[in-house]
Amino acid sequence: MKTIGVLTSGGDAPGMNAAIRAVVRTSVFYSKRAVGIYRGYDGLIGGETNELNAKSVKNILEMGGTILQSARSDAFRTPEGREKAALTMKSQGIDGLVVIGGNGTFTGAHLLHEEHAIPVVGIPGTIDNDLFGTDMTIGYDTACNTVMECIDKIRDTANSHNRLFFVEVMGRDAGFIALHTGLATGALEVILPERNTTLEDVFASIERGQSNQKTSNIIVVAEGNKIGSTFSIADAVKQRFPEADTKVTILGHLQRGGSPSCADRINASQLGVAAVEALLNGKTDVMMGMVTGKITQTFFQQAIFNKAPLDMELVRMARILSI
Repeated sequence: MKTIGVLTSGGDAPGMNAAIRAVVRTSVFYSKRAVGIYRGYDGLIGGETNELNAKSVKNILEMGGTILQSARSDAFRTPEGREKAALTMKSQGIDGLVVIGGNGTFTGAHLLHEEHAIPVVGIPGTIDNDLFGTDMTIGYDTACNTVMECIDKIRDTANSHNRLFFVEVMGRDAGFIALHTGLATGALEVILPERNTTLEDVFASIERGQSNQKTSNIIVVAEGNKIGSTFSIADAVKQRFPEADTKVTILGHLQRGGSPSCADRINASQLGVAAVEALLNGKTDVMMGMVTGKITQTFFQQAIFNKAPLDMELVRMARILSI
């Protein structure tokens, strides 16, 4: 293997640049050519590539987003699109590929390997932390810190006006951000996709807070919860507690931005080195992960079809500490 390509796909996550840097510099360390592929699989289909060296990736360790940019590719979902991508790799002499992204990224990588026998290794980059086979995905720690800082600021005004805030965070299918930030900020209630929380449960939590004379109440809502939209939940609460000064804050894409945390930079760097070394050692169709401090390899299909489990003990603790 003489040339290794690297791309980022799907939603951006803080720490992706640190992973790109690690892939490029590890390739150079082993005297291999490194090629950056822009705009994910769309760029691979269209041949949007550029050779990178150690100097190309200087001063990106602390940058959020991805210097290679990212996109979701409809064309790559088709066999014809994947064939074009494989032909691009062949024409440009790219022998192996490192993909940085989440579930959809790894689905595409698996199909590319399965249909065209291309060596591909994945690095888990998603703020949702929902990938099976790693304790923490790249971007998750930074996103949690961003949400925590925002909720801390919201609590200042909640305390000043005795308000009830509903704070919506990302998590369409997984409640990791909501659970961890809710616990870290002392939320009154955390509404998760993994739990069948009802409006009556929310009402009971608010009544408990009132009985304990809490001067501020924060309820963290994962966007994929089973009750409904954050605004509909807030409206139902307003009807049940008309005296409550109820506010809704949706953090949205704010959670994706910012300079990556120390944990994300180190995690991304370790996984970037491991991904290149895995390719050089003949590994393919696997995602690199970090479990209890050790580098692991999980087949793409396992990472895709198994869901990372939420720690229900933390759910229990959050309820105990919310009184």
